[in-house]
Amino acid sequence: MGGNAEAKCIAINPVRPEQIAVGANDPYVRLYDRRKLTCKAMKMPEETNGRTLWDSPSNSIQYHPDDFAMQQDSVHYFIAGHLPQKQKDYKKRYRTLASTYLTFSPDGTELLVNLGGEQIYLFDVNSQRKAEKFDISMILAQNGVAKEAACTNGFSLHKNGTTNGVANGVQAAAAAVMKAELEVDAKYRSVKRHKLDNKGLPQGVELLKKKANSYFEKEHYSKAIYLYNQAVARSSNSSVLFGNRAAAYMKRKWDGDLYAALRDCHSALQLDPNHLKAHFRLARCLYELSWPQEAYDCLQQFKNKFPDYAKSNACEALDKDIKAAISSNADDKDPDNAVDPQAAMRKKSFPISEQEKLWREAAFDHESRFCGHCNTTTDIKEANYFGSNGQYIVAGSDDGSFFIWEKNTTNIVRVLKGDDSIVNCLQPHPSHCLLATSGIDPVVRLWSPLAEDGSKNEREIDNSDDAALANQKRMNADPLEVMLMNMGYRITGVFDVDEEEEQRGDQGVNCRPS
Repeated sequence: MGGNAEAKCIAINPVRPEQIAVGANDPYVRLYDRRKLTCKAMKMPEETNGRTLWDSPSNSIQYHPDDFAMQQDSVHYFIAGHLPQKQKDYKKRYRTLASTYLTFSPDGTELLVNLGGEQIYLFDVNSQRKAEKFDISMILAQNGVAKEAACTNGFSLHKNGTTNGVANGVQAAAAAVMKAELEVDAKYRSVKRHKLDNKGLPQGVELLKKKANSYFEKEHYSKAIYLYNQAVARSSNSSVLFGNRAAAYMKRKWDGDLYAALRDCHSALQLDPNHLKAHFRLARCLYELSWPQEAYDCLQQFKNKFPDYAKSNACEALDKDIKAAISSNADDKDPDNAVDPQAAMRKKSFPISEQEKLWREAAFDHESRFCGHCNTTTDIKEANYFGSNGQYIVAGSDDGSFFIWEKNTTNIVRVLKGDDSIVNCLQPHPSHCLLATSGIDPVVRLWSPLAEDGSKNEREIDNSDDAALANQKRMNADPLEVMLMNMGYRITGVFDVDEEEEQRGDQGVNCRPS
């Protein structure tokens, strides 16, 4: 499992029992094929002075990772695409990322992971979705544009934690090729885009978009995202919907929102390579996700493609910030050890093998993400499928409630009070609509649908948006503040949801949805 890795949870695929998923004290999830594993003997330390076999440091046996080398295809790694780069930031804030629970879907095609310190992620075990960073050339090539540039400019999907920058000479040549081909095909794409716009969205989807835009203008970003999710689920071929949802994610900025915005920008550009706002937002997302070289490459593409906006205040300000970040990275020789002085010692004692590095670099990205709960206090918090076809996701939270999401849209459909302190465990009945929950209280509660007589469930949380926002603040609060809050102290301003949000005045092309 790699240096310093400790297994935290495990699940066996109910349809393909050869697949075993293991969550650990890091953000990676391992999916093993036990048919390709071999047993190896470990030498146990000798018992001394009545101490248990593993308690004596002098008798501990050191193993090198290469002692347990496996077939390269015996395991696949999964991780949300932004997390390898964000681990350093989480260490600074003393936030630990570890899987607290994982489970397979009833049909065995999906893997649901409750990641402590972050969100809930759903992975497709059969797909090979790679993490996204900057791949504008491939997007253009898929639309019949800039084929030569796609072969020469060197952009590709990123490998986790690494940077795929290109040399200035190659970049200049690629930009020249792309600019020439864009000029040749501009008229064709303009006509194609005009036809697409004239077709428009279905009436119901258009109403959802307008209502979401209204919430966005009022700075109710969670409500806007809720409606954009519904619209995208009903019309997944609209670049405008993906672009607008990306803008809402960038404004809300919950954990993982910037990467979700980046993926939406990619989707918008795949549908419409001329989407100006999506291209600029992509560059900004890359910068804010600490990928400055890719942000620089993306912004240069933006300037070449939209020269009228190259001198805008927003573009020049972003260009300045990106160059400063690149310069800062060049001066930072060893950021890992600067964050954690003991990092070098741990790496020396528990080295990561070259095979482990390859597995991590090839890790697959998530399909969807579920936000709103808080998972920082306990390391046994579960997340599960619920419903006759697993169409809902349920998980407990540190605020004593449990959340129910619609799997298709990732929207919160209900929040219920399950415990006075924390809800840890949730287990659904395999065939009946019945859910069991438990937490810190010495009580196990059973939940089933109420009669449709108009009566209200007294344990239902009326405002799920406020509950979700409070949990996001809780996850990002200082650990001491969280500890004091759990002891009953009131920390003013940390978990209040009615306080005035900080105003952010973005300029230029990044200011509003379409």
